[in-house]
Amino acid sequence: MIVFKDRSKLSEYLKQARHKGISIGFVPTMGALHQGHLTLVAYAKKDTGINVCSIFVNPTQFNDPADFKKYPITIENDLKLLYEAGADIVFLPEVEEIYPAGLKMEATYSLGHLETILEGKYRPGHFQGVCQVVHRLLEIVSPDKMFVGQKDYQQCMVIDHLIKSYNISTQLVTCNTIREASGLAMSSRNMRLTENERIIAAELYRTLQMLEQQVKPGSLKNLLQEAKNRLSNFGFKVDYLEICHAGDLTIFETWDGKSPLVALVAAFLGDVRLIDNHIFKTSG
Repeated sequence: MIVFKDRSKLSEYLKQARHKGISIGFVPTMGALHQGHLTLVAYAKKDTGINVCSIFVNPTQFNDPADFKKYPITIENDLKLLYEAGADIVFLPEVEEIYPAGLKMEATYSLGHLETILEGKYRPGHFQGVCQVVHRLLEIVSPDKMFVGQKDYQQCMVIDHLIKSYNISTQLVTCNTIREASGLAMSSRNMRLTENERIIAAELYRTLQMLEQQVKPGSLKNLLQEAKNRLSNFGFKVDYLEICHAGDLTIFETWDGKSPLVALVAAFLGDVRLIDNHIFKTSG
């Protein structure tokens, strides 16, 4: 495993590999790695000739500075896990490598309604920061395939929009969410949960499953309110809980019984904000 901190040295190394006909897989992360990240590395290792994993806590996608300061940093353990997982290359840049001209946004990305709903609504500026860092990482790595997790459902759609808008020749591969035995979606933020909160946090996914089991054509208002009440009773403070079109994230107030559905939730448990989603098999 080779660790690069210099973007130009990494780009040159990958350029030489590309000239030899070796395909490149890329897994972008913000560190604090867990089995979900390592599964993405395994997919990249299987599907491409060289896999690259980046570890970079991107300051421009945190609309809350306090959240940025609390983000767990576990570099030593991350490198150990990546070595054991068979990662070929780790890109570990300082902020100046990604943002040599400073953190000021140099471009505004047109994201349509994706920027005004759900995560876009509750974290203004978040997806602009995501696009900024992903665009720069893709310029540096120029991968054939980029592997991301479905847990960040809306973010996956934003990145797909970015790739298509800028005609970037990278295939986005979205992989299933990896869950703990309880059903809790694996997340770096789970490290901040207490043992009891970790047990309670699994109710997020159970609530999404309940929505799938009970959804019927017609108004969704009462069903969603019951689900929100359920989460509140478990101690969650809900930012949003919505049932949307699985293809474009149009938020449904009523369902025609045919459109494919995905339920998405964001809620605080204590001071930890968790997100999850579930694609309904009963729709479409």
